[in-house]
Amino acid sequence: MSLAPQNPEPSDAHERRSVEPTVVYAVDAVPVYDQDFYDLVRSGLTLVEEVTVPPRDARAFRVPAGHVFRIVSVEGPQVGDLNLWHANDLSERFYSGKTRALHATHVSTGDRLWSNLPFLRPLATITHDTLDWYGFDEFGGGIHDVIGTRCDPHTNHLLTGQDYDYCCHSNLTRALAAETGMTAEEAEAHVHDVLNVFMCTGFTQDTKQYFMKASPVRPGDFIEFFAEVDLLGALSACPGGDCGASHSDDVAQCHPLLVQVFRPSQEHLINGQLWPTSGYGGHHGL
Repeated sequence: MSLAPQNPEPSDAHERRSVEPTVVYAVDAVPVYDQDFYDLVRSGLTLVEEVTVPPRDARAFRVPAGHVFRIVSVEGPQVGDLNLWHANDLSERFYSGKTRALHATHVSTGDRLWSNLPFLRPLATITHDTLDWYGFDEFGGGIHDVIGTRCDPHTNHLLTGQDYDYCCHSNLTRALAAETGMTAEEAEAHVHDVLNVFMCTGFTQDTKQYFMKASPVRPGDFIEFFAEVDLLGALSACPGGDCGASHSDDVAQCHPLLVQVFRPSQEHLINGQLWPTSGYGGHHGL
């Protein structure tokens, strides 16, 4: 809750507020989304693996570079929290903050999921989104956000004094531990801010607080990604269900999610990573 202003407005308050905004990053130098290339990749996909993510739980999956994966709604409205790592080096992982800065608060077809520093390259590119029709609603809500963090047991305990072990943070920790053989403590250190798949969120117009509302996702909807590097992913089916009312508890009705991995036709299959890491020299002025 914000306090009331403690200081009077200066005489030039209106002038200060009326300064025109500038978009932070000029992204003209970033290669544009090559729709022809990705359409060719999508034209001959063969399903090679399916992973079902149970409600209030998470599962890990792997996607070779050049392959495609989808996150699919299969039974009812359900939000998913997605983590991505470079499969051969878990220190390189999805960077939601830089993805937000380079694209927007919510992502869709043509946007890329960027990795953390010092790597800074696309881990995956969104190639199809059946919810791209939604746009932004009258409340400022959009789909697939990179502004929220993930529901977690630490914040839940801070706010409620209760332990809850099936927040997305814990779900992702268990999934990564099961996939890699790490302890829970080791795995938790690798869990990071997420892409909130299918989640409808925004900021309230008056208090600018982060809000969620019932997701418009329905069975059959999916978001699709092209793996730009060898990927290890983990997806949590959020305990908030469609996130229309609550999370971090067992109140909401929850549904499974499906991860599908596809191999392109041999003529369109590209082996190895497609993007180099950051070209910065790494001197940091020293």
